[in-house]
Amino acid sequence: MKHKLLLVGVLLMLAAASCGAQAGLARDYAGVVDGIRAEGADVTPAGGVTQEFLSAKGQAITVNGEQVQVFEYADESAVEADASKVSPDGGTVGTTMITWVATPHFFRSGRVMVLYVGDDSSTRKVLETVLGPQFAGR
Repeated sequence: MKHKLLLVGVLLMLAAASCGAQAGLARDYAGVVDGIRAEGADVTPAGGVTQEFLSAKGQAITVNGEQVQVFEYADESAVEADASKVSPDGGTVGTTMITWVATPHFFRSGRVMVLYVGDDSSTRKVLETVLGPQFAGR
């Protein structure tokens, strides 16, 4: 009986830990900025940005000198609709083929989609910590 109770307790702790990790991911623009700052990175707002292949308008931010674009949607289904159009390598979005100046990295969490075009591993690591693993890109 003790072993069954111990097993149940361990399973409950693991379930709570996994829920807590998900709950800590950024869900909106403010959460992205706050999360990046909490990781010790410098964040500077850099103005509005649009991408013709995304339905939401975005905000550019500079993260330790690297430009990152944050697109906030009305709800999670709108994010999913745009995200479903992005090819796994990030080279095509819907019918738009893109020639990136560097490696594209697409992230999404909650109501935001984040695009980082670059090769700085520390920037990617911060974004993965704040948003979870990229869903498209190389």
